[in-house]
Amino acid sequence: MMRRPFLAALPLVAAGALAGCSVGPDFVSPDSPKAATYVPDQKSDLVAAGIPGGEAQRIVQSMDIPGQWWGVFQSPQLNSLIEQSLRANPDIKAAIAGLRVAQQNARAQRATLFPTIQGAFNATQNQTPASLQSATADQQPIYGLFVAGLQITYALDLWGGNRRQIESLDALAEAQCFQLEGAYLSLASNVVAAAIVEASLRGQVEATKRIVAAQRETLGILTRQSGLGAIPGADVATQQAALAQAESTLPPLQKALAQQRNLLATLTGRLPSEAGPERFELSDLKLPHELPLTLPSQLVEQRPDIRAAEANLHAASAQVGVAIANQLPQVTLGFGLNSSALSLGTLFMPGLAGATTGASALQTLIDGGALAAKKRSAVAALEQADAQYQSIVLQAYRNVADTLNALEYDALALKSAVEAERAAATALQIARKRLELGDTTYVIVLIAELTYQQTLLTRVQAQAARLTNTAALFQSLGGGWWNRDGTGPGNGRSRCKPPASPWSISSNTQR
Repeated sequence: MMRRPFLAALPLVAAGALAGCSVGPDFVSPDSPKAATYVPDQKSDLVAAGIPGGEAQRIVQSMDIPGQWWGVFQSPQLNSLIEQSLRANPDIKAAIAGLRVAQQNARAQRATLFPTIQGAFNATQNQTPASLQSATADQQPIYGLFVAGLQITYALDLWGGNRRQIESLDALAEAQCFQLEGAYLSLASNVVAAAIVEASLRGQVEATKRIVAAQRETLGILTRQSGLGAIPGADVATQQAALAQAESTLPPLQKALAQQRNLLATLTGRLPSEAGPERFELSDLKLPHELPLTLPSQLVEQRPDIRAAEANLHAASAQVGVAIANQLPQVTLGFGLNSSALSLGTLFMPGLAGATTGASALQTLIDGGALAAKKRSAVAALEQADAQYQSIVLQAYRNVADTLNALEYDALALKSAVEAERAAATALQIARKRLELGDTTYVIVLIAELTYQQTLLTRVQAQAARLTNTAALFQSLGGGWWNRDGTGPGNGRSRCKPPASPWSISSNTQR
């Protein structure tokens, strides 16, 4: 008779507990920084260098970022390599598993909002001592005892401690989701950067080979003139040393190129011995004519690292509520139903069942200050998470500012490098013709060769820097993860909460 009233009242009790207050602070997302630009006197137009791969670029304010942003380089083999890496890289698989762990932990904690029902069964064989009276009606000294029971317990969440714990674990799952997005972004950016470095090294190797060939030709001229007695043998020896010096710069470049190939294989989840057929040249990668630039107020919504830091801040805020709730009385309701019999056949017969119901309240009175210390620890952890969030925001804005500065000045550097290379090539050509005619000294030719060698390598490196800066801008702005169309690699994963629209952000910075 006690079972029905308890079970009938249980939903009402649960509803009352769920509607109860939640102690601790209610989380509010931090305000976006109130900044109009990333850098003072921000330039929109980047100068052209007058060569393929050195075209003019224009920075477009509030331009959105595509989900597969690496497509702007117009390289099918780069697109294929990134798709492979997003599917096969073990770091990505680890991040996906980490997200599942966080999600299941949150799901397990959510179960605390519901009653726990446990069933028990116990069977024993008993023997009554001869000096005592048997517990059975037939006075048998040996008898079996079978007990089946059902226990229902429910911890009232009067202070919202369980709900705060769920809130914290949900926030940690959200943080893990954004960490996964960050892992995808970092991997794609690393593949792009590695491909650009490979193209740069391959260009430097080819340039060095041309330099070596030119110096061999100069050595031939000097050797012929020395044979005619027109120049001393010391000039020939000096050129031989210069040629050897140029040749010595080739193996380090070739080593770096081979190691870069190993890196690309590793990023795609393959062994170095299984490196793919992709070969990158600077001419294979196109500079996009337009570059996006997110509003500063929108950056905190788009960067996965900032969103993950905000979720960690949310989790720390909820933990303060958990610590406060643990200091307050804990109330648990319980109901038990059991049946005992001497045989299995009679275990569930009428008249053998008993029931218990009750409630318990537990309040810690003296614990040596443990609960108070845990509350202070939670508050300190919240302060730490807040400081870490602010630090990540500052680093993110500096990251964008550094990239914008690099885009501007590296475009100027490439333009100057191209002009210097052309001038040095002309000067070397003139010097070599004059040397062949006996109209100049070998020292002039040697200086011209060294100048051309340096300008050629500088131009290749500057050309690669513009490509690298372009990729860095997309990475620093968040990579467009919110614009996945559902058809690319990695689109089967959980979708994180997308950023708010730029219009709502610009009209109200309080998210």
